[in-house]
Amino acid sequence: MDHDELRRVRAEYDARMRRGAQPDAASARVERARAVVRQTVPGAGWNGVLWSDLDEGTADAEIAAQVAYFDALGTSEFEWKLYDYDRPADLGQRLRAAGFVPEPAETLMVGRTRELAALPVEPPQGVTLRVVTDEAGVDLMMDVHTRAFGTERPQIREQMLSLLRHEPDTIEAVVAMAGDVPVSAARMEMPPGAPFAGLWGGGTDPGWRGRGIYRLLVAHRARVAAERGVPYLQVDASADSRPILERLGFGVLGVTVPYVWTRGQSGPADRSGLVDGLPGDGTRRA
Repeated sequence: MDHDELRRVRAEYDARMRRGAQPDAASARVERARAVVRQTVPGAGWNGVLWSDLDEGTADAEIAAQVAYFDALGTSEFEWKLYDYDRPADLGQRLRAAGFVPEPAETLMVGRTRELAALPVEPPQGVTLRVVTDEAGVDLMMDVHTRAFGTERPQIREQMLSLLRHEPDTIEAVVAMAGDVPVSAARMEMPPGAPFAGLWGGGTDPGWRGRGIYRLLVAHRARVAAERGVPYLQVDASADSRPILERLGFGVLGVTVPYVWTRGQSGPADRSGLVDGLPGDGTRRA
C-alpha cells in the first residue's frame, strides 16, 4: 500500500472500528460518552477505552472520569487503547500519572484480504487445521495459549464461548493439530458489516515455531474473510511478528500501546506474561 492508501485506510479504521466500534461479545456494551468510546462487559471480558477526542485542556478530567466510571462498575482492570496519533501528544504521560501501566507497544497493521487469501502455503507434514465450533475446540485453543504465552486467560475462553453460542458468524477460530496434539491456534473477529476483520490471539507451541504455521493460520483466516467480502485484515502486531506480516503484504497504520488501570495497584505491574513476544496476533483481548 502506498502512503495515500494507508492514510485513507487509517481514517476508515478510526471511523468504523474505533469511533464506530461494535461490542465484541453478546454481553458487551459499547458506549459513547462525551469525548470517548468505551466498551463495558459484566464479569469476564475486555473493558476499555477504544477512542478519544481530547486536548490539553480536557484530557486529565476525562481520564479521571473514566477511572471513576470503571471503578464504580467494580471493574478489576480496564485498558485505554492509545494510538500514537491520538491527541494530546502527551496523553500517554497523562495516563501514567493517573496510575495506568503501559504494556509493550504493538504495530497497527492492515493487509488486503484477497491478496493474503492467495498466499501459497501448505501445512507442515503431519499438521492439520481444525475449525473451532464447540467447547472442546475452545479448550484446545486455551491449551495452546497457555504453552505459547505462559499464562492462562479465562476471560478469553468465556468470550469465545459466548460468540460461538450467540454470534457464530462473527468469529473464525482455528487450531493446528499435530495428530491429537494442538500446536498452534488463532482466531478472527468479523463485526457485522465492518470492512476490517481482526486477527487475535495467534500463538504457537515453542517446539513448533519456525515451521510456517503462523503464516498458514493467517492465510486460512484471510480466505474465510475473503469469502465474506471483508476487504481488510487488521493486526496489532508484536515486534517479532511485524517483519513477518510485512513480508506477507501488511502495511503499517500506526503504533498502539495498551495502558492498563488495575484496581488497588500501587506501582508498576509485571505484565510481561500477557504479551505475545513471538510471531502472533495482537494482545488486546488475546
